[in-house]
Amino acid sequence: MLAVEMKNIYKSFGPVKANQDVNFELEQGEIHALLGENGAGKTTLMRILYGLYKADSGEIFIDGEKVAIHSPKEAIAAGVGMVTQHFTLVPPLTVAENVVLGYTNGIVLSQKEIEKNVAAASEKYGVQVNPSALVKDLSVGERQRVEILKALYRNARILIMDEPTAVLVPQEVDVLFEALNRLVKSGLSVIFISHKLVEVMAVCDRITVLRDGKVANTVKKTETSQVELAKMMVGRETFGVRLQDACATSDPIYELSGITLDGKHEKKILEDVSFCVGTGEILGIAGVSGNGQGELTEVLTGLVPPSKGSIKLEGKDITHLSPGQISEAGVGRTPQDRHQGTIGELTVAENLALEHIKDYTNKGLLDRKKIREDAATIIKEFQIKASPGDQLRKLSGGNMQKVVLARALSRKPKVLIASQPTRGLDVGATEYVRKRLLDERAHGTAVILLSEDLDEVLALSDRIAVIYEGRIMGVVPSAEATPEKIGLLMAGAVE
Repeated sequence: MLAVEMKNIYKSFGPVKANQDVNFELEQGEIHALLGENGAGKTTLMRILYGLYKADSGEIFIDGEKVAIHSPKEAIAAGVGMVTQHFTLVPPLTVAENVVLGYTNGIVLSQKEIEKNVAAASEKYGVQVNPSALVKDLSVGERQRVEILKALYRNARILIMDEPTAVLVPQEVDVLFEALNRLVKSGLSVIFISHKLVEVMAVCDRITVLRDGKVANTVKKTETSQVELAKMMVGRETFGVRLQDACATSDPIYELSGITLDGKHEKKILEDVSFCVGTGEILGIAGVSGNGQGELTEVLTGLVPPSKGSIKLEGKDITHLSPGQISEAGVGRTPQDRHQGTIGELTVAENLALEHIKDYTNKGLLDRKKIREDAATIIKEFQIKASPGDQLRKLSGGNMQKVVLARALSRKPKVLIASQPTRGLDVGATEYVRKRLLDERAHGTAVILLSEDLDEVLALSDRIAVIYEGRIMGVVPSAEATPEKIGLLMAGAVE
């Protein structure tokens, strides 16, 4: 019997046909991957299954019975759990309170009992959380783990997992996959959404590829390959952007010495962080989410001053300059969250000009014509699917990221701080962004790549610095870097 059967699902938003007669089957006790570029319709399809959207037409069957799911509450009652890309946690509450929220069957439990139950669930499912921690104090990665545990805690028989490994080191990914395999043997059925073809091939039984709102194909893992899957998704043979030859060490253009950032209760968020990057070099910074990458990005871009240490660009101290002054000195940046680094209500042209607005100001007046003209040139160069006057919020994630990247690179920076540049992007958009980073390297730009995607760091970096609990554990040349070696450093092991 099938755990889920979705028949002839059709959903449109005005003129956009998000799902067109989609048929999808999830067998009981299988892990079924759902792949597709941004806008392919996979999120819409899963939102229909979880009751967040209502299909225009089509039928859904769960365990062989036809169901009408109008809300997440009805989906949960039917045994469907979903870990969404946008978390639904209550920040002031503890992890344990969030996990059991709305699922205590009216029974009043003490805080101690709640935390004990959640700790037991954490151990059972292999999803490590601190039950007593406040959600507002957690990193993005830690919050995602809470969401995963929250769904499993509700005894979901069908679990939709969206990028569940994005915040895990390789060793933790192995543990998660082992847990999933244990769970599916006991009857859990999993829909696994991922942009990482390697992990899809590692853990999934079957794979359904969506393209332009339609099913391109459903294949068994044993009867396909990463190249074939990529071709189904993006419609071409070529796939995989990698650094061909690591460069010889060049003279440092950008140097960090002893950067320390004090936190609460005498705890240091960053401690004695030192590294350098040369012209035409990509230095990758690898680490599990929550180990200081976000704060390091804020220090590098001038958003937060360090408590100690120095940052030098071409020998000049830029440690305490403002973000604008750092940009003028020749440092470009892509924010770790493209939504925080842009204003959705403004146009593409206005967002491209946002960090350099004084260049378009004359006697207090904005030269809107020049803003539009420059934007048109940049849009063409960076292949952004938009017009200068389009609202940014209406763009796909990939095109929004291109805007952020274009804004940084159009000024020909000496150093580029690229923080999570492909987070949440599909294969095609990821390929484009990675190629641009390698192009910048070829033109002599020094690139600092902060990414939680270890495959990305390994693919693009000349050298890799590993950060753990705010400290650099080691710097490894790409020729010596393996997932296992970097993974151990990411977990805090010292070479």
